[in-house]
Amino acid sequence: MIHAKPNVQTTGEGPTAILLHSSGSSGRQWDTLVGTLQSRFRLQAVDLHGHGATPAWAGSRPLTLEDDAALVAPLLAAAPGGAHIVGHSYGGAVALRLARQYPQHVKSVAVFEPVCFRLLFDHNRRQPPANEVMIVAARVHTNLLVGRIDRAAAHFVDYWSGEGTWDAMPMTRRQAVIARISSVAPHFRALFNDTLRHAELARLRVPVLCLTGARTKASTRRIGELLRRAIPQGTHEMLAGMGHMGPITHAGTVAARLAGWLDAQAMLQDVAERLLEAA
Repeated sequence: MIHAKPNVQTTGEGPTAILLHSSGSSGRQWDTLVGTLQSRFRLQAVDLHGHGATPAWAGSRPLTLEDDAALVAPLLAAAPGGAHIVGHSYGGAVALRLARQYPQHVKSVAVFEPVCFRLLFDHNRRQPPANEVMIVAARVHTNLLVGRIDRAAAHFVDYWSGEGTWDAMPMTRRQAVIARISSVAPHFRALFNDTLRHAELARLRVPVLCLTGARTKASTRRIGELLRRAIPQGTHEMLAGMGHMGPITHAGTVAARLAGWLDAQAMLQDVAERLLEAA
């Protein structure tokens, strides 16, 4: 395994919370959450492979979720007493993998629509929620193969944000997505081949918050339903008025819910530690 060093923006003091972004974005997508929590948490916004200022995956084999998890693992190990993890979309899938791989270092996990596509395929790969994911992945891959990078980026953006979003985007934002789309495409393969299945998720023993947008895609709506089955002990909520890109389009609302979760988890764990000291 290649041990790259990720770009990490660290802000604030207090319990550590590690923030993982969606495909095509960067750690900067969490700026609203950072502004909300920096007075009471030490926040580490990580750029995953090929995003922000972190170099693209340079391995001789295809990227896996374990490779992006490996970027974050040293941060977990270095956090005093462990860390809370927040993730969106691809970053949410990485967050759940970290919780399963390193439970001794993870205090809690909060995810907004983690794209655990394996759950879809294992449930029923012939149903529309699974089919639509395979179609968009094929379109992105095919356009990249023939050198139509702009069309690959457009298919990706319009799937997750709605038809016409790409055409309405300012050129600077389009260029940012185009610059990252070659690193986005491998995420589909990594997610399709992930080994984190229903049984593995059911073994999680850390507090988990799973958020889904009420106006999301069929694929991520079904994943939310499957996560309820896999992690019945978790907290599962649907947030009104937003789709898959809720942490960006409704940054204030999502940040407020995540801040409430993190504050509650920090308080509960502080109380538990004090009780142990007093025993």
